[in-house]
Amino acid sequence: MAYNEDLSIDQGADVAIDLYLINKDGSAKDLTGYTGAAKMATSHDAKDSDKVSFTAAVASPATDGILNLSLTNSQTSTLNPKRRYVYDVEISLDSDGTTTIERVLQGLITVTPSVT
Repeated sequence: MAYNEDLSIDQGADVAIDLYLINKDGSAKDLTGYTGAAKMATSHDAKDSDKVSFTAAVASPATDGILNLSLTNSQTSTLNPKRRYVYDVEISLDSDGTTTIERVLQGLITVTPSVT
């Protein structure tokens, strides 16, 4: 089950978010072999063409359980500060021809407007 966390990002700024994924026992989740994906949109049923994809990369070493998410200033400059966005983050593992997908984080994003 995914954790809920609401975020605020600045319009027109680069965004970098580090997620520290842990197991139930408190140890770092070993992300060896995992890939990450994260998207945001104005609604859950938005068309794929209207979704904004984060760059999602497992940090090295993967055994530390850190997933780096980022958006460029070009991406955030197009966001509407009068709208609220939904987002989620998933990790996936391909093993023996089967892909396992786990949603690790989800929530709302508010965008603070830029003056410059």
